[in-house]
Amino acid sequence: MNTSVWCLLFFVIILDQLTKIIVKTTFQHGEMVMVMDWFYLYFVENNGFAFGIELFGDIGKLTLTLLRVFFVLILFRWLLDLINQKQSKVLIFSFTLIIAGAVGNLIDSIFYGVIFGESPLFFGKVVDMFYFPFKSGFYPDWLPFLGGKEFVFFRYIFNIADASITSGAILFLLFYKKLKLKES
Repeated sequence: MNTSVWCLLFFVIILDQLTKIIVKTTFQHGEMVMVMDWFYLYFVENNGFAFGIELFGDIGKLTLTLLRVFFVLILFRWLLDLINQKQSKVLIFSFTLIIAGAVGNLIDSIFYGVIFGESPLFFGKVVDMFYFPFKSGFYPDWLPFLGGKEFVFFRYIFNIADASITSGAILFLLFYKKLKLKES
């Protein structure tokens, strides 16, 4: 069990970092390449957190990066406890995905600014590249506030780390009832 956990953890981190480095070193910022009608590689960088939200400038960025480090350490400790308690394999798998994704994005935030000569340690941007605009069109004119405006269904741009975190979180939510809680 332990071997498969570590293999999954390192596989996701390495795959995430490889795709990010390839995109960062071969694409121009904002460059988009169509793979299929509904799938693009679109190089953007996220200086904040989910959906590109940024708070409080440099202080907010540093705080966000330090909070990410703190939460990864807490989740890692929790994962070790789950393994030691021989919890459900699905829960361990879900935590492994969440941690691997978090570490992948943390590497960007901590080191990419320095590695690519763009910002100091802890101020790097997260590289995103997967874009799936499944459907686009215009909202009906009768719709208040949005009528006549363009929409794109699934406009979010993400990376393997984000997909890993999301998949792990969904698995956790589906199977959290299998947690064996300690009796007091």
